[in-house]
Amino acid sequence: MSSLEFPMIDKADSNQTPSRADAFRVWLKIGLLSFGGPAGQIALMHRMLVEERRWVDESRFLHALNYCMLLPGPEAQQLATYIGWLLHRTVGGLIAGLLFVLPGAAVMLALSIAYALYADLPLVAAAFVGVKAAVLIVVVEAVLRIGKRALKTGPMYLIAVGAFIAIALFAVPFPVIVAGAAVVGFVGGMARPDLFVVIKGQSVDEAGTESVVDAMAARGELTHTSPSRSRSLCLILIFVLLWAGPIVALFATLGAGHVFTEEATFFSKLAVVTFGGAYAVLAYMAQQAVETYQWLSGAEMLDGLGLAETTPGPLIMVTQFVGFLGAYRHATGIDPILAGVIGSVITVWVTFVPCFLWIFLGAPYIERLRDNRSLSAALSGITAAVVGVILNLAVWFGLRVVFAEVGSVDFAGMSLPAPNAATINYVALALTAVAGLAMFRFHLNVLKTLAICGAGAIAAHLLL
Repeated sequence: MSSLEFPMIDKADSNQTPSRADAFRVWLKIGLLSFGGPAGQIALMHRMLVEERRWVDESRFLHALNYCMLLPGPEAQQLATYIGWLLHRTVGGLIAGLLFVLPGAAVMLALSIAYALYADLPLVAAAFVGVKAAVLIVVVEAVLRIGKRALKTGPMYLIAVGAFIAIALFAVPFPVIVAGAAVVGFVGGMARPDLFVVIKGQSVDEAGTESVVDAMAARGELTHTSPSRSRSLCLILIFVLLWAGPIVALFATLGAGHVFTEEATFFSKLAVVTFGGAYAVLAYMAQQAVETYQWLSGAEMLDGLGLAETTPGPLIMVTQFVGFLGAYRHATGIDPILAGVIGSVITVWVTFVPCFLWIFLGAPYIERLRDNRSLSAALSGITAAVVGVILNLAVWFGLRVVFAEVGSVDFAGMSLPAPNAATINYVALALTAVAGLAMFRFHLNVLKTLAICGAGAIAAHLLL
């Protein structure tokens, strides 16, 4: 979680609905300050929206968060969209969700261009050795954090182990693992809910102070939260056109084999399986982007994650980096930088359009999801599987941080990693230890750890 100091904001003097201009300023501030991954971003929104402005109360905030955790995609961005929708309907949701994404997207695009142009410089390449080491520890921390929350019973441990074996040894696609874990959790929850229902709604004490949204409800201003079949069908039609339209157009004009078409198709599929956040889906993305499409190398994937950690907004913005490099290197007949920008825009579009659909379509029905045991069991199974998937990601990244060459060998139908011991990078190994001490012993945040490891790698390059 980020240790950034948040600027103080005057508490709301009344429970009147904020104007769209006021909301715009608040959502922009959140978008600019949303460092620290989902935990830091959710804490920031809680402070600004619940504690300081009382736009929503604690119970509604956590209920919305629990719903967003059921969805694929970045839960913090979807939570912002949800609260913006509550306050100012669809326009409010669009403002909140877009401002959560756009600042980070602009920074990531600039960093992607700089990386493409200057990453081969020795000093820059050296700095990224430290970045990779820090990112490895960040992934390990994610394993421990999610595991502490999800692995509370024997079946949950078995699901996590099964997911690790499936993706690490048999290269089972991430969507199949998610689906399988959901089915196991759902069926197990019907037979033994005490063992399979681990992810539950949180109970909270009412603060006793009426929030803005509560006051709006009392005044009859939340009519847009009532479910409507016609509205739902209209939303599905609009967002399917927005989501699938560009993909169809790319297929028709460029063909299935063009990098723009491949990126639009792949990241659209990725958008519907990103349960558990960016860390969970990175292994699947690496499997496809590195090994299947060959848009970038495993080391460059690590670099992209390091860049995403330093920018505001959802960590899933690492997909933008992948989309940029893939188009930069594989588009023909067009300036590489322009191709990278187009690939970046396509990736961001197909990644985040469905995030708005999930909220606008599902939010009116969230009360029907509340305390649903079967859904909680399915989510518990998915979250346990995510632990195993992220553990595989840590192993995959760790081998590529410490060894310059990592091959594979087939054994009994399994693909086992085979690092070349002669290519061990002792500087990277030492910096990984430094990153571990920084985060686990001294509890430094991600940005400080990245800075320390990056500076250490540059110093080692200049001195050794």
